[in-house]
Amino acid sequence: MPSTAPVVLFGAFDRHNLGDLLFPHVLSHMIAPREVLFAGLAARDLRTFGGHRIIAIDEIAASGYAFDLVHAGGELLTCDAWEAAVMLAPPQRVPALIADECTWKADPLAWSQRHLGLAARAPYVLSKAALHRSRVIFHAMGGAGLDGRDAAFCDEVIDKLKQADQVSVRDRQTHAHLHAHAIDTSLIPDPAVMVAELFGARLRAHAARAIVDAFPQGYAAIQFDASFGDDAMLDVLVRELSRVAKELGLAIVLFRAGAAPWHDDLDAYARLKQRLPAQTTLFDSLNIWDICALIASSRVYAGSSLHGRIVAMACAIPRVNIVHREESLQPPKQAAFAATWEPKEMAATANVEKLAEAIGAALQTDTALLRHTADDLARRYRVAFEATMAL
Repeated sequence: MPSTAPVVLFGAFDRHNLGDLLFPHVLSHMIAPREVLFAGLAARDLRTFGGHRIIAIDEIAASGYAFDLVHAGGELLTCDAWEAAVMLAPPQRVPALIADECTWKADPLAWSQRHLGLAARAPYVLSKAALHRSRVIFHAMGGAGLDGRDAAFCDEVIDKLKQADQVSVRDRQTHAHLHAHAIDTSLIPDPAVMVAELFGARLRAHAARAIVDAFPQGYAAIQFDASFGDDAMLDVLVRELSRVAKELGLAIVLFRAGAAPWHDDLDAYARLKQRLPAQTTLFDSLNIWDICALIASSRVYAGSSLHGRIVAMACAIPRVNIVHREESLQPPKQAAFAATWEPKEMAATANVEKLAEAIGAALQTDTALLRHTADDLARRYRVAFEATMAL
């Protein structure tokens, strides 16, 4: 008999990040008409940015009621308490928390209890043992870097996953790692592959007509996180994006996919814009629907955000993720996801030093292949999701 208990969607949608804010929209739409609550580590109201009002999970757990808890996607299997606390902190608290990394490493559980209200190395991975009478599902999880974590962190994550009623992951790298620990998992695309199918009308309503009209030749939607913001890297981006404008005839639209600490730095974007050709603009909206619509109307997406890529996939837009040269030997989550779901003709990642070349290659991708990939991923996700709910 199907459950009638409320569904608690739990994840990192208590901070500003494109993918994390999209997950609860997709899942609540597909779970309807069941009652849905949105929970994170902290209570937040992100409706201004197109997100939800988030309830702290400890408040829900303390209610004593039974519920079905769904970890709603994201790279939660590798996020530690120190990283979570920094990303949830107000700007004025961030430097002190970053400086406190040594204290966190010395006693992770005590540090997590003090700063997040629960003693956990991996706070976004909840234990069924601590959630009385509730079913616990891990849905389309990412953990491509889990094998790079220390043993105590991995042991905690593996133990919690073994308690769960159901586990699905979004890439083969995570699947293989969990399989090696005897955890039965299914493989499912990321929920964001449903954005165009479920919310196409909303994307059209949020289209940035001023930008589309200003650049009739089309534009490249460009995004990068704070790790690309040093002077040397900005020099490379200036060179490569100037080539994109000159050789490919595209305007450059810079945008942020996340405003939480360690995501995208506005100052770095402003410094870059000053040095780029006149056909460059900085898109300032942080509303996730505006961001999705910007990508959907672009000629190509290039950036460090996995969900920038996945939104482009869903909208049949050419795409490439940029990475640092030193990361090329250890594929990040972007490469892991693309290797699982992208056709071999579509490049997964490119070093930022070869960004212009990578964008040119992406633009050569057959449009029928782009559309087939988008439709196929949406179909695969819907089938897998319905099987999950049937259980």
